[in-house]
Amino acid sequence: MLAPAHRITSADDYRSVVRRGAKRVGAHTVSYVRRTPGNAQPRFGFIVSKKVGSAVRRNLVRRRLKAASRELVDAGVLGVDVVFRALPSAADADWPALRGDVAAAVGETGRR
Repeated sequence: MLAPAHRITSADDYRSVVRRGAKRVGAHTVSYVRRTPGNAQPRFGFIVSKKVGSAVRRNLVRRRLKAASRELVDAGVLGVDVVFRALPSAADADWPALRGDVAAAVGETGRR
């Protein structure tokens, strides 16, 4: 689970990251990555639409994306805001595939 300090919660913050962030397309996600000034704590947001599947499927995908994001926090990623938008293929993706998409989205942008 992500701590509140690592979550994007306001609509303005989501809008800002999506509009001004660098867009990176993965196999199962579209990611928007925006650098933040200094070495601020990373923040993550998740968009999982009904196109992904039922509520159970959407929540599974969101939980997996959150867990992969938590791994990035533990690995020392700093200075980025990231919004992940799950594509419909994410519903059938396995854990390593989603984790790979999340890691590739941030890449070396936010490493210490």
